[in-house]
Amino acid sequence: MKPSRDIARLIEIMAALRTSGTGCPWDLEQSFETIAPYTLEEAYEVVDAIARGDLADLRDELGDLLLQVVFHARMAQEQGAFDFGDVVETITEKLIRRHPHVFADAQGRTAEAVKGLWERIKAEERAERGEAAPGGALQGVPVALPALTRALKLQDKASRVGFDWYDPRAVLAKIREEADEIEAALDAGDAAHAAHEVGDLLFAVVNMARHMAADPEGVLRATNLKFERRFASIERALAARGKTPKDATLAEMDALWDAAKAGEK
Repeated sequence: MKPSRDIARLIEIMAALRTSGTGCPWDLEQSFETIAPYTLEEAYEVVDAIARGDLADLRDELGDLLLQVVFHARMAQEQGAFDFGDVVETITEKLIRRHPHVFADAQGRTAEAVKGLWERIKAEERAERGEAAPGGALQGVPVALPALTRALKLQDKASRVGFDWYDPRAVLAKIREEADEIEAALDAGDAAHAAHEVGDLLFAVVNMARHMAADPEGVLRATNLKFERRFASIERALAARGKTPKDATLAEMDALWDAAKAGEK
């Protein structure tokens, strides 16, 4: 087989890998359940390439993510459930149906109007399939989502029915309250309760990010990168002195951290 820009070639390659007797032993052993973790991993690697602004790597990672879709579709085809063409048809039909302001004559050119239209159409789709309406305001948020993202979505759903603070300063007060509760638990020597309160603090911080129209996963990823960058600066500075972090005092590393931070400004 030769590489190709045609999706059909990728589907052929996947079929060959899954052909009993001549295919790849590892690929043949896989199932939806065993491949699912790789699907999540590839999605995160796409996000990582975007965060790094590496478009060449993004191209590669998108290919890896596309492979996951083809892999799942092939396994479904083997079971007689659906194939890759069905996946494409389903998503194209869904996009056309959910964008009447583009493909039909519905009005709603603002982002907020489009969001409301999207939710109404989704509700109509559920009704057409005979599905019951969600059992509560918070239904429909996948448990497998990253915790920060799931917290954000839960808070957004609660906000739609009026359960929300409308002043960011009220959220900030909640953050301080949760921090005080952690301190009280530590003072009481109750590490388990302190850990529980840390969860409440994280949930409150996500709420603050939401009120700032910021994605908590995105801002935390940016902070992680910043920490890595500054710590690498500490390591370089120590190496110039013939040291490693293990050889340095905390005070020395703190001073180098402040220098790295000042250098970024």
